[in-house]
Amino acid sequence: MRRKPVVRAGLSALLVLGALSGAGGAFSTAAAASGADAPAAKPAAAPAPSATLVRALGRDLGLTADQARERLGQEAAAMRLEPKAKRAAGTSYGGSWFDTGSGKLVVGVTSAERAASVRATGATTRIVEHSADALDAAKARLDARARKQAAPAGVSSWSTDPRAGAVVVRVRQGSEDDAAVRAFLREAKRSASVPVTVEQAPAQAPTTFAAGTVGGDPYYTGNVRCSIGFSVQGGFVTAGHCGQAGGSVSGWDGSYIGNFQGSSFPGNDYAYVSVGSGWWTVPVVLGWGTVPDQLVRGSAEAPIGASICRSGSTTHWHCGTVLAKNETVNYSQGAVYQMTKTSVCAEGGDSGGSFISGDQAQGVTSGGWGNCSSGGETWYQPVNEILSVYGLRLHTA
Repeated sequence: MRRKPVVRAGLSALLVLGALSGAGGAFSTAAAASGADAPAAKPAAAPAPSATLVRALGRDLGLTADQARERLGQEAAAMRLEPKAKRAAGTSYGGSWFDTGSGKLVVGVTSAERAASVRATGATTRIVEHSADALDAAKARLDARARKQAAPAGVSSWSTDPRAGAVVVRVRQGSEDDAAVRAFLREAKRSASVPVTVEQAPAQAPTTFAAGTVGGDPYYTGNVRCSIGFSVQGGFVTAGHCGQAGGSVSGWDGSYIGNFQGSSFPGNDYAYVSVGSGWWTVPVVLGWGTVPDQLVRGSAEAPIGASICRSGSTTHWHCGTVLAKNETVNYSQGAVYQMTKTSVCAEGGDSGGSFISGDQAQGVTSGGWGNCSSGGETWYQPVNEILSVYGLRLHTA
């Protein structure tokens, strides 16, 4: 049932605020620039993390308060360093990731000569056999096949893994001997110029996290309830599977917010909703009382291995780590490309919500498997892509 108006009155601005600002998880991401090639918003110096944020990160990642504070600082430094290190690597760039043991950004390079230039930026290097471009090209061939002919249901997802220097295909438990799955894997290995490895995925198929209408949630479209992602100038971004272009959006109180100005799903999972009629946007992600509401200061991309948190209308605030990037997710409605996978849990109704790392917007929640009782994994659409596609500007503090 819907919460009493006296309770929600204090939250209405926050839900629009926070849902419109960014932080912790929802389906789809966007770029912090108005043009397709514009750079992401530069991160500003952030204040020390709150005690409640430190506790939430410690709860979900098993860290002490001191470890959580240290890690947040290290990850912020890695996010600032990554673009510079990538430029220094040039065409030998083999991907990057955050190493939790050393607290450093690690950059794969195919050239020993380039490694010295990368180390000069402050990053650690590892010599790898294949460049990021080569890994992406091999995955793109799998994506092209999936666009022509849907991948078998037993294939959960596939992505590049810079740490392993391979394309990883994840097969649902119990589907290993399926003829269509075996044929998919044979073709993947035959056509790839880089190693293709196979990992076991849970038997449960990945699904989106939209939900039927229930009270007390940030926004509704038709009989679907989803979560607001991040505020942009003039509206907010969210998941594409939550509504189609032209569809009307109402808030927690049933009042009209605006309309979907653009939406893409499957293939992508992002959407842009205009805001008006007395609703407004602010650069905040709702902490739901678990942590203070989080300010959004930019959209610098967190590396693989970094901690990340998600905010959603069903399960509120949860944290985890970035597991993979450029992953193709094989939903029953069709494949969605260039997703980021995390160890953060989510449930129905969390779709479209914010994923945030520190004070940097990362993406909007798309789908996953599992729940926040037994655990699971969740994918998000990177926010910088959304910003770029629709020519939007992230609302930042």
